[in-house]
Amino acid sequence: MRIVVTGASGNVGTALLRHLAAAPDQHEVVGVSRRRPPEVAPYAGVEWVQADLAEPEAAAALVRALEGADAVVHLAWGFQPSHDLEYLDRLGLQGTASVLEAAVATGVPHVVHMSSLGAYSPRVDDARVDESWPTAGVPGSSYSLQKAAAEALLDGYEDRPGLTIARLRPGLVMQAAAAGALLRYGVPSWVPSAVLRHVPVLPVDRGLRIQLVHADDVADAVVRVLDQRASGAFNLAAEPSVGRDDIAEVLSATPVHVPRQVLRALVDLSWRLHVQALNPGWIDLAFGVPLMDTGRARSVLGWAPRRSSLDTLAETLTAMADGEGADGPVLRPRRFVEQVVSAVRSAGTVATRRLP
Repeated sequence: MRIVVTGASGNVGTALLRHLAAAPDQHEVVGVSRRRPPEVAPYAGVEWVQADLAEPEAAAALVRALEGADAVVHLAWGFQPSHDLEYLDRLGLQGTASVLEAAVATGVPHVVHMSSLGAYSPRVDDARVDESWPTAGVPGSSYSLQKAAAEALLDGYEDRPGLTIARLRPGLVMQAAAAGALLRYGVPSWVPSAVLRHVPVLPVDRGLRIQLVHADDVADAVVRVLDQRASGAFNLAAEPSVGRDDIAEVLSATPVHVPRQVLRALVDLSWRLHVQALNPGWIDLAFGVPLMDTGRARSVLGWAPRRSSLDTLAETLTAMADGEGADGPVLRPRRFVEQVVSAVRSAGTVATRRLP
């Protein structure tokens, strides 16, 4: 099977390449990424195509990459720069549209799209929801609204003859290899990663309840979808759902109740001042999304997560504190000196990024 993977050097992409590398004689993999990773496992042996899906010229590059492919797995998405919503819209929505158009133009029969728990409309209670829950996104979260808009794009291609579309909706995807990237997304550059070993208190609303899943388990689901040429939506999450006190226990911190509205106001102020990169919409998302039922993935795909959410959380937070990461440009370890130099070069802001 010839498989094209967009965003192949990212969090889920790296895990997927690890899984596909276990059967090198069965798969020919083409990786699409903005920056080419080094020739080390799991990136070695992949045919790489460099393209930024936010740019118009990416459409032609995708057509070339998808020629003769049996499937395309669309993972590419952006989280930074969080102040440049126009760029993130182009990457998420224009990029998804370009992938779909290239698939139609080249006759690729199977599109696997990485959506998100964030595509769902807000919860009304703590009842688990299946894949029929509305996907209008959570107001206030640009990421959520972008994911919902991308799913709406997919809806327009569902009836194309010869095209099968699957969409995966995982919870928060974590792994040790993504520790550096997650730190860059959510922890200010002037904070050393080792500080995570010495967090005295965790000031978060006691009502926090989120779902996690390990990147390897998401990759396993992708492979099952490819093997079965499955269609439709699939919720992916490990058990149990994770609350504030669970996070505090892993950090050896004391949980302190700070109302959600106060927490959001603090995040919003610090984000507007460019002190940290976390958009306040992530607070809306964390407290707004419903809890998912994963029964369809289990029954149709035969999928079950091998790692619990608590084990995944502990693995990732420990790797963050230890400054771990992977060899690729997206998941590289976050180095404190590198971050400080970058902040100085950008006049102390986190609104821009420099291309290597």
